[in-house]
Amino acid sequence: MRKRRPTALALALRAFFSEHMPHTRGLSPHTVRSYRDAVMLLLRFLAVRLRCAVVELDLPQLTPVNVVAYLDDLEKHRGNGTATRNARLAAVHSFARFVAMRHPEQIESCQRLLAVPVKRSRSRAVEYLEGHEIRAMLDAVATDTTDGRRDYALILILFNTGARVQEILDVRPIDFQLEQPFHVRLMGKGRKERLCPLWPSTVGALRRFLASSGLDEHSAERLFRNHRGEPLTRFGVRYLLRKYAKLGSTSAPSLSRRRIHPHVLRHTSAVHMLQSGVDLVSISHWLGHANVETTNRYTTLDLEMKRAAVARADPLFEHRRQRRWRSDSSILEWLESL
Repeated sequence: MRKRRPTALALALRAFFSEHMPHTRGLSPHTVRSYRDAVMLLLRFLAVRLRCAVVELDLPQLTPVNVVAYLDDLEKHRGNGTATRNARLAAVHSFARFVAMRHPEQIESCQRLLAVPVKRSRSRAVEYLEGHEIRAMLDAVATDTTDGRRDYALILILFNTGARVQEILDVRPIDFQLEQPFHVRLMGKGRKERLCPLWPSTVGALRRFLASSGLDEHSAERLFRNHRGEPLTRFGVRYLLRKYAKLGSTSAPSLSRRRIHPHVLRHTSAVHMLQSGVDLVSISHWLGHANVETTNRYTTLDLEMKRAAVARADPLFEHRRQRRWRSDSSILEWLESL
């Protein structure tokens, strides 16, 4: 039986994932894996939809109609939300731009793929935890075991740094400076490196965890690991946070009404800094935001700051005693008092 030659789609996918994404664009392994998952789901969907084998698929089958059907299937049968749908579409758009560059004869079909729009969705209110809720979660951790010291250090460093969960899961002991000035080196999106200061309490928790686990402070291995010695995953972190939120709800009942996930601690850290008077630009650098506009949303979150602002504001129609002026300086003083 004669061996089947690779299709143009197969050759383009190989070049896209082995050359273009990691080398030409220098994207992180996490981004490459995310795009890979999106393409794998697309290929499997098309094979079922067109009743053929995956190896038989080619560029002509990559049409806007088929892509939209794939996106709808993600929502209807896989239960994906709009954000996930749009992330999968971003992978398709990126691949379409690559194919247009490599295969000029496919430019027209690629332009049609690029015209498939992202789906708008209702923006959800960003949630964060209050200070007493964070304390209740930390108090619920049994720190007399190695796992407990790991969990305590993990929660505290997530709150301290406001880092994305994957940034913390990627840290190694060598990334920490546990002598003055305390800080940790984080690798963010786009491989942007930043240094984040650490509180003395965070450093103490990390030292206790390192001592009990026998980890070398100069090790280049992942710091946070599970029972099998494998790196902890985002799902593992979510499980731990929900576990301690449930335990902590005894002393902080409001925790039982919270949607607990790793990004909540990132939002909590941002709001905590805002409440402490830290300016938005500093918070933006702290969180590793590419644009300070992303940080602006936290100014709408803090209910306590809103209440304080309302308390400071005078009623709109309050009758004030009109001040008289006799000179230009009095006019300026009156204007400044408005």
